[in-house]
Amino acid sequence: MRRAAARGTALLVGLCGYGFSMAVMVRAGLGLDPWDVFHQGLSRHTGMTIGIASAVVGVAVLLAWIPLRNRPGIGTIANVIVIAVTVDAGLWLLPTPTSLPVRIAMMVGAVVFNAFSTVLYIGAALGPGPRDGLMTGLVVRTGLSVRLVRTSIEATVLAVGWLLGGTVGVGTVLYAFGIGPLVQLILRITPRRVLAVSGWASVTEASELGVKGGGRRDKSRRNREFVDVS
Repeated sequence: MRRAAARGTALLVGLCGYGFSMAVMVRAGLGLDPWDVFHQGLSRHTGMTIGIASAVVGVAVLLAWIPLRNRPGIGTIANVIVIAVTVDAGLWLLPTPTSLPVRIAMMVGAVVFNAFSTVLYIGAALGPGPRDGLMTGLVVRTGLSVRLVRTSIEATVLAVGWLLGGTVGVGTVLYAFGIGPLVQLILRITPRRVLAVSGWASVTEASELGVKGGGRRDKSRRNREFVDVS
């Protein structure tokens, strides 16, 4: 019971932090995150609103979980609800800064906070969000590092979104190329005994995070499910 409560708390705190960091990025006014650039570009070519485009893309990404053998959990559902509520609350609470140094500090701080929140909520082992699940699934199946996989996803989404006419800012580029290395750095400094019982267990075994063997783990380990929700 105590362990379940701890996991639930980690999930809720991580998702709230994730949503709040997104609100800070919006208030900084230095660019959308790569996925929202893609949603914006898609909406311009399809007539969908950005919100509907985001939902459609989320469903498509969930379908991409099938060959990756990912399993959704309560965290997958909570991801959509809690982050949406927290973003709106954050936007209501936060003022819009006018000073450029303050905006830059907000953007950098938001990216760092987003990375911490990602590690925390996925670590709860209750299921990642659609887009984070794509990252973890690819890491487990390919054995590549979190840094490389996350950066590749963000850069690809950013490029496609820009080609579709989405708005790109310096903050967009900072997020695209900073979030992956930051998540991996946080995983590196997290005690291995903690990672071993978290939602990152299979990821750290498969990826090149300094663990002996890295991406060359035994194939049978790669075929294990990513999230243990038992």
